[in-house]
Amino acid sequence: MEETKKVSGAPAAEREAPRAALDGVLTIDVDSRVESMEEQEDARWHALLNAHRTRKILTGELGGVEKLESGWVVAVTYFNGFRIIIPMNEMMINLSGDGRENADTLNRQTRIANNMLGCEIDFIIKDLDTKTKSVVASRKDAMLKKRQMFYFAEEDGTQPMLYPGRVVQARVIAVAAKAVRLEVFGVEVSVRARDMAWEWMVDAAEKFQIGDLVLVTVNEIHGKSVDELTVSVDAKSATANINKDNLKKCHRQGKYVGTITDVYKGTYFIRLDIGVNAVAHSCNMASLPSKRDKIGFVVTRINDNYEVAEGIITRLIKRNP
Repeated sequence: MEETKKVSGAPAAEREAPRAALDGVLTIDVDSRVESMEEQEDARWHALLNAHRTRKILTGELGGVEKLESGWVVAVTYFNGFRIIIPMNEMMINLSGDGRENADTLNRQTRIANNMLGCEIDFIIKDLDTKTKSVVASRKDAMLKKRQMFYFAEEDGTQPMLYPGRVVQARVIAVAAKAVRLEVFGVEVSVRARDMAWEWMVDAAEKFQIGDLVLVTVNEIHGKSVDELTVSVDAKSATANINKDNLKKCHRQGKYVGTITDVYKGTYFIRLDIGVNAVAHSCNMASLPSKRDKIGFVVTRINDNYEVAEGIITRLIKRNP
């Protein structure tokens, strides 16, 4: 009887708690609640609305390049589960030095964008439709905003965050055999492979991949406004030079194995397996080797000034298929 009195005399909130818990998902923590899929989507959409209102820089992975029924060519990324489209003229792709100056601008932009698939890009939302949950954004707006933030001082007489000589992180956004395209705080830069690493490479993709973050040294900055800003960087000076130490492993008349990284006007550029760059001006072979071939190499001279071993290719070990 006493126990019955205790239950019936309990506060109303305690008596109703079990019944209230049945109205939703019962969680381990009885005071919490699980949001439905619709509620979660509404919350994520609300975050996009706030980002649009405040012109916040967002980041997503470049997931596709499409031509819409309207004829628009757009880049596609996703953020918080929502599809974001960026018109190609809002991608602000640097076409300088792409080697296709006579081609149509849109085709040039699309070609480079295809090579950038998988890289991280920044964007600012320009417009969105709550009814269809469609979003249009601009990479250009985000890049210009980052340029203003990092390359220009907030007050006269103060130094900006980026200046010549400073080592900074850069995104790898595209990789070709002889060059790596970087995004350095809102500025796209194409850097020759030989300026990206101390070691010679057959293909820059051997060492760099889209999505990598690399350290680079800012060498030059030109332009008085965000629209005309250009930057020169290299990754070699931001990393330790191991060539000098590795060159000590070489000895005159020593025989080593290496891979031909390039051939230019009868000169062979080689990366020895011991970590040394080497140059050969002649081959003691009936059949001349080619780029990517594995060869035997005899050192005839150590060139400390250029940090290379000079010598002769003596035999073909393995021909590249």
